[in-house]
Amino acid sequence: MKLEELKPLEALLAADFRQIEPRLQALDKHLTLRTYLDGYVLGEIDTKFWLALRGNRAASAFIKRGILANLARWFQYIEDVHPEIQADIKAKDAAAKAKVAAASKAGASYAMALQDADKGVVTRFLPEPSGYLHIGHAKAALLSDYFAHQAYKGTMRLRLDDTNPSKEKEEYQDAIIEDLSLLGIKADSLSHSSDYFQYLYEMAIRMIKEGHAYADDTDQETMRDERWKGIASRHREQPVEETLRIFEEMKKGSGEGLRNCIRAKLSVDNPNKAMRDPVIYRCNIETPHHRTGTTWKMYPMYDFACPVLDSYEGVTHALRSTEYTDRNPQYQWFQDTLKLRKVHMWDFARINFIRTFLSKRKLAKLVDTGKVWGWDDPRMPTIRGVRRRGMTVPALRDFILKQGPSRNVVTMDWTNFWASNKKEIDPIAPRHTAISQRDAVKVTVTGAEAPAEPYTIDRPRHPKNKDVGTKKVAFASELLMDQADAKSFKEGEEVTLMAWGNAFVRNIAGSDPIPSLTCELNLKGDVKTTEKKVTWLAAKGQTLVPAELWDFDYLITKDVLGEDDKLEDFLTPNTETMEDAWCDEASAQLKKDDIIQLERRGYYRVDKGLDDWKEGEEGPKGNRLVLFCIPTGKTGSK
Repeated sequence: MKLEELKPLEALLAADFRQIEPRLQALDKHLTLRTYLDGYVLGEIDTKFWLALRGNRAASAFIKRGILANLARWFQYIEDVHPEIQADIKAKDAAAKAKVAAASKAGASYAMALQDADKGVVTRFLPEPSGYLHIGHAKAALLSDYFAHQAYKGTMRLRLDDTNPSKEKEEYQDAIIEDLSLLGIKADSLSHSSDYFQYLYEMAIRMIKEGHAYADDTDQETMRDERWKGIASRHREQPVEETLRIFEEMKKGSGEGLRNCIRAKLSVDNPNKAMRDPVIYRCNIETPHHRTGTTWKMYPMYDFACPVLDSYEGVTHALRSTEYTDRNPQYQWFQDTLKLRKVHMWDFARINFIRTFLSKRKLAKLVDTGKVWGWDDPRMPTIRGVRRRGMTVPALRDFILKQGPSRNVVTMDWTNFWASNKKEIDPIAPRHTAISQRDAVKVTVTGAEAPAEPYTIDRPRHPKNKDVGTKKVAFASELLMDQADAKSFKEGEEVTLMAWGNAFVRNIAGSDPIPSLTCELNLKGDVKTTEKKVTWLAAKGQTLVPAELWDFDYLITKDVLGEDDKLEDFLTPNTETMEDAWCDEASAQLKKDDIIQLERRGYYRVDKGLDDWKEGEEGPKGNRLVLFCIPTGKTGSK
């Protein structure tokens, strides 16, 4: 290769691995009898090419494997003999290690070394678009993002594993991309497994021709039984030509094709049942694929597509939860058998919470049967569900990253999850007041300090954060108070009317419920001496805002569902409560997704503000606030 032919190649070496592989082969050939690419000492060409290849994670990892012997020799020689050109790279590596150490200090242990990370890190997040992302997916995505973009300055790919058209929808695909964006995760590339259906088909053909796969028409129940007992299929030694013929019938979706599947020939009786001749292709003609329509009548299984495409796309490190640990040998077998570039694997423990399940199949069942309002129901453990409940994105990211990439499987209470959120919202949540409409007590304020006419004054929306702004608070001689507070009073008792002052309780009318009472203002009284501090709303001088206060319980009654437990037997009968309330006039300005604190009640997320109702949607109650109670960690998930 001439010098003028080498120079244009430099820019091409930063591309995807599969695009530069032919250039690497050309360089290998060029180096057959050479120590340097150009001349007899390190020059500009060798320096630029080495740095370009060192910066391409997939390429440098491939070179280190030694498949291209001349190129590998040259690459290692430059690294060993010329440290003077590596200062920037070593500085970047040191910065990456420092970030890992900082993450460990923050609460999670990131003191783990990804194999060959010095040669580059390309991670991937591989969700199936068969439902909305749940918090388990969030951990996988955030860890892949962290190691690619923070720890090692690498690359993260998002590949949607759309190989099962019966379960997948474009709605789910779009939601996944939106949710990742919401979490602050930006993949460097987006692809679909369906982009590679032709390539996967060719790989399957190759497996069949090399004697590593066979067609099988054994019925599902018998196949499951034979795999469990370690019995070989009667088709296992079927001639290659016959399997190829049947595979083409599967591609056509013919009657014979529909009766068959393709199985990889791994093992019959391996103690690890994941290694017992798994199915790698099956037919599906009932449901058109949401991207490819009816072009394909058969589709690759995840266990086949995953290792093949991870290698093909240049992934260097596949991070996935420990539920896949038994499949790791299978993953490696496919790459070894097809002589593909190896991908390192790291297993991490999935997030498990008490009285919660993360099976998409079970979650979909709740949605389909109307047990919940949808995938974004605030009782659902989906990203959208916990966000709708009031979890903030910073708190969600912080909590998950603090769990780290440990392999230790634990089932957590929700306490810490919501406690981390409280730290985010407490300093900035505006304070408001709500009084239950049911049996609200009418209070008459008397005394020399009682207002003759209603008036309003500006008060801080947050007692410790002036940046949150101010609101108008109404004062009047007629108030509303909660029935529960009134029942706790004794005549003559001194109580504190919050944000106003002390008052003596006089003339409690009735007992259960109490319709009204009188309070005599005593603004000179010491609020530190009273036992009871109560909330109230002026009944005059402001327009009270109607509101619905919602709270939610766990979806299931058992801490951990067993494999044999039937979901329906453990569903909590009633998981929602709603209370009609009145809120202060300042709350009329609230809009969807605002987070507030209702004094003495807790934190709430605004699901609907007064202006968030569509025409005809409000029903007989009219426009109102809809507020969802946000757990604080004091009482777990509820």
